[in-house]
Order: sequence, then structure tokens, then C-alpha cells
Amino acid sequence: MRNRNRAYICLLILLLVFSLIAFAVPLAKTGTFWTAYLFALVASALQIYIFHTAFAGDDSAKSRFYGFPIAKIGIVYLLVQLVSSMIEMAASAVMPVWVAIVINVLLLAVTLIGCITSSTVKEEIVRQDMKLKENVSNMRALQSLSSALVGQCNDKEMKETLRRMAERFKFSDPISSKETEELEEDMQKQMDEIQRAVIDGDNEAVKDLCDRILSLLKERNRICVLNK
Repeated sequence: MRNRNRAYICLLILLLVFSLIAFAVPLAKTGTFWTAYLFALVASALQIYIFHTAFAGDDSAKSRFYGFPIAKIGIVYLLVQLVSSMIEMAASAVMPVWVAIVINVLLLAVTLIGCITSSTVKEEIVRQDMKLKENVSNMRALQSLSSALVGQCNDKEMKETLRRMAERFKFSDPISSKETEELEEDMQKQMDEIQRAVIDGDNEAVKDLCDRILSLLKERNRICVLNK
């Protein structure tokens, strides 16, 4: 938010300097002059919308990275428009109004198309990113739980059994799908039983449950391979 406010302050300073130059220099105040100045104002005001669109959402580094291409388009447009407006103002005595209108409208249209395209790409990337987070949540939870179980027991043999299971989870495909949901739910239930068995110190039950989970995990990994 603070960086955005600083950007708006810089934008205001740039616009004030541009206006000072435009009205301090003795130029012919024709229709071309006012057209050029109007589009400079439009370009400046548009930056507020562009920056808001580019960096809407959280303030994470990833969000800023996704929004940077949109902001870049806005900045480039503003600079090009200011230079174009200054040239049009300088030639206002000889340049027809319609020429200035055509040039500035084309610049605005290209910018808007670029912003819309980049915004669509950003939304799709964010959507895919959120989908990926959701798809790995089940396995991340199982991996975390299997690792935690290793530290919950003191029996050497039981600890080794749990460690081997945790290793298998660690190197399994983390991305879930509809085809693997049922297997993951079964593994979660087995994990709950293992946790009780560890608390009870039931080594045989832990071995049996680990074998069941590893069998389910093997089937899940097979499905993941087939789905790729």
C-alpha cells in the first residue's frame, strides 16, 4: 500500500511538471493543444486504475510479480503519451486536431488491449496457483503427520517402521486428483489409527497399519502416473 501511495505521489509530481511546461512555454492554444493536454490527463488518471488492477489482492511478492507486466504497460503508455502530447503541443499551430485525436486514441486503444490481455493472463495464473495449492494440501498434511509420528515414539523398531513410511510419503507425487481422493481419505483414517497405536505402544498394530498405508500409497502413485 505504501509503495502504491508513493507511486501516486510521483505520478502527481510528473503531471504538475508537465502542466507547468505546457502552460509556461508560449504555445498556440489551439484545439490540437487542448486535445494533447486532455489525453495526457487521461493517461495520468488511467494509471490509478492500472495500478489497482495490477496489484489488486494481497501484497505478497508473488502477487506483485504477476502484476508487474500490467503496471509496465501503464508506465510505458504514460511516458509515450506525455512525449506525444508535448510534440503535438509544439506543433499545435500547424497540426490538425483530427491528427492528434487519431494518434492519441490509437495509443489509448493499444494500451487498453494490452492491459486487458495481461490482466486475463494474471487471473489465470493466480487461479492455477490456487488450484495447485488446494491439490497438494492433502498430501502435505499426510507427509507432515507421518514425519511427526516418527518423533512421537521411543521404541527403536517402531520408529524405524514409521521412518520408512515417512520416506515413502516424502517422495510421493504431492498433487491430488479426483481419482486419488478416496485413497487419501483412507490413508488419513489409517494415520489416525496409527497415532492411537503409537500412543498405546502397540508395535504390531503400527506395522500392520503402515503396511496398509504403503499399499494404498503405492496404488495412489500408480494412479498419479497414469493420469499424467
